[in-house]
Amino acid sequence: MTTTSLASSTQPYRRGRLLKVLGMWFGMAAAIGNTIAAGIVYTPGEVAKRLPTAWLFLAIWILGGLYALCGASSMAELGAAIPRSGGQYNFSRRALGDYAGFIVGWSDWLSTCGTAAAVAIVISDYSGHLFSILAGPQKLKIVSVAIVVAFGVLQWRGIRWGSGAQLLTAALKTGAFVILVAAAFLLGGPAHKAAIHPASAILPLPYGWSLAIAVMLGAQAVIYTVDGWDGIIYFGEEVRNPGRDIPRAIFGSVISIMGIYLLLNLSALYIVPMNEIAGNTFVLGTVANRVFGILGDPIIRSIMVISMLSCLNANQLFCTRTLYAMSCDGLFFRTATIVNAGGTPTISLLLSTIIGVLFLLISFMGRDAFQRITAMLSFFFVANYTLSYTSVFVLRNREPEMPRPYRAWGYPWLTGVALVASVLFLVGSIITDQKNAPLALGMLVLSYPVFRLMKFAAP
Repeated sequence: MTTTSLASSTQPYRRGRLLKVLGMWFGMAAAIGNTIAAGIVYTPGEVAKRLPTAWLFLAIWILGGLYALCGASSMAELGAAIPRSGGQYNFSRRALGDYAGFIVGWSDWLSTCGTAAAVAIVISDYSGHLFSILAGPQKLKIVSVAIVVAFGVLQWRGIRWGSGAQLLTAALKTGAFVILVAAAFLLGGPAHKAAIHPASAILPLPYGWSLAIAVMLGAQAVIYTVDGWDGIIYFGEEVRNPGRDIPRAIFGSVISIMGIYLLLNLSALYIVPMNEIAGNTFVLGTVANRVFGILGDPIIRSIMVISMLSCLNANQLFCTRTLYAMSCDGLFFRTATIVNAGGTPTISLLLSTIIGVLFLLISFMGRDAFQRITAMLSFFFVANYTLSYTSVFVLRNREPEMPRPYRAWGYPWLTGVALVASVLFLVGSIITDQKNAPLALGMLVLSYPVFRLMKFAAP
């Protein structure tokens, strides 16, 4: 379906339109805000536990950055050539058909809503540590729901409000992390001296097959933590100059995110001995405590609250656009294409906020159930990248004359590397998490009748 026919077919429902008001800096803010969040808190400890030497520890982070860089070129081509809001859903649907798009869209929508809920819980927990009036299980629930709803209300006012909040929070978090790194190297001399001499800091390194598994699991953790560098593709229709700004935002995001991650990990290695990094679920907190003393805990928790607020805002913007795009294409009810004067798809935002609150309620009833759901959806996160990189090959072959303002450099080799790595990553995820893999495959089987029902009910 062409853009013109799509617009005409949905005109009765679309009382407004998406606004072309976004640029490269917003795209980078959305990516940085979404990516640099809870993962950087616990992933360094997880990687160090498996690969307890500084050179392997850093090499895995660099490998994750190279994987993202290989994929960035291909994603930039797709985003510039198909500038629709809604994320990777649009690429798979155009290249591989409605059903592939349905799988990508629905899994992306649900996992993004779930991420927003998980981030809200972390914000509430950290806020309780900072302010005793917010502490306690009941207040955790109330604050978590209030945060999700508050950002829904903020975004209801329009994309300018949502993008303004994203630019502000992303700038604050980036500045805070840069200050933390600078303080570690400028003020952490005593902690560094204490970290370099103990023999207990040297941990045994696995070898043979155990080393190969450790590298795969370490890379898996880093790639999950790096994911989010392509945030601008959720706003293709709203970018003023998509052919120029989408590729620039994607590459700028990858470089910025990996630069911040490497600096944070270097500061951790400078301040904390490897045996204390390994298995540590709050490495940055340890760094802050060694540098700032008694003020370390409130400082790092304040930084993380700002970081999480940026992540939550980005995720709610993402999931709203994904549901909106699917509704435009008849994979959800057309009423979800209604857009207000501020450029917000209001019904899509409302439904996304409701699903986020439902995820919160599930987590409050039993955290295990919530973790099982998010772990199951993580399989589709890997599959979505696999389908997107496949889409580059399909569209190059089937639609060679498609206007491509940006063409992936290194095609087909770098695109092939990204595709092969995604397939191996997907296989590795299934092998290493046999608890949740059957649930993910079961969800895939059940998705087809749901897809047929949606095609029938929402023509």
